[in-house]
Amino acid sequence: MADLFPPLVTAQIDDKPKVDEKVDYSNLPCPVPYEELHREAYMSLKADTFEGLRFDFTKGLNQKFGLCHSVMMGPTEVPSQSPDTTIKIPTAHYEFGANYIDPKLMLIGRVMTDGRLSARVKADVTDKLMVKANAQLTNEPHMSHAMFNFDYMGKDYRAQLQFGNSALIGATYIQSVTPRLSLGGEVFWAGVPRKSGIGYAARYETDKMVASGQVASTGVVVMNYVQKVSDKVSLATDFVYNFFSREAVASVGYDYILRQSRVRGKIDSNGVASALLEERLSMGLNFLLSAELDHKKKDYKFGFGLTVG
Repeated sequence: MADLFPPLVTAQIDDKPKVDEKVDYSNLPCPVPYEELHREAYMSLKADTFEGLRFDFTKGLNQKFGLCHSVMMGPTEVPSQSPDTTIKIPTAHYEFGANYIDPKLMLIGRVMTDGRLSARVKADVTDKLMVKANAQLTNEPHMSHAMFNFDYMGKDYRAQLQFGNSALIGATYIQSVTPRLSLGGEVFWAGVPRKSGIGYAARYETDKMVASGQVASTGVVVMNYVQKVSDKVSLATDFVYNFFSREAVASVGYDYILRQSRVRGKIDSNGVASALLEERLSMGLNFLLSAELDHKKKDYKFGFGLTVG
């Protein structure tokens, strides 16, 4: 009979309610950057789909410096008077680029045959302060732009200050409130159109899900939710609503990582379905297959490409 008591005692001990661990608010994690609040959802919902042919070749000259060549052939959409009609013009472009990547400095430059020139700079001034710059020059009037960002990463917060052409000034701040919840806000002022705005954002994440929301005085409301089914499969959904135009769009997407490939796709409330397949044929050789179907506008886009290097 004595042998029956140890299991009973063990069961009684296991049935005792567990005491929740106290949260150390003085040691909260650093949140994600404000512009990356929806990064998990955008991985599935905003895949880099394309139309036509794309070929990318990257050659590393040493551990830090490399050159890249890109060829793109496919139609370019031009505006039309009817919103349900799409006008496409066949085009072809060649792009040459150079990359310099260092642990504390990144330089990326691109030049295209249509006259566009773009450059990106990212430099770590200190362990907490980062400077980023983006610029693009083009032959089209009023289409060239430049942006400078100063990012500061604190122990449990991030702050960013932005300066751009057209007298654009902006600032963002995000703070970890709990180990899983972070809250933030943004303000901006555009001097040339004389417009200003303010926005708020929230992000909640666990090991299995990520939920984020953002609202701005411009009338845009964005909500995202990502469920991590496994290490290789995740499902995402989002809802975008414009308060002034009364327009709303909802979409559902997926991200499936296989041993040799990755598949991402989505379908939205407008009836637009898209998918992107990335297949690794061998080391340094990837095959891309892209598709987007818009039954309402009768616009169908298909593309394939190769990435070498």
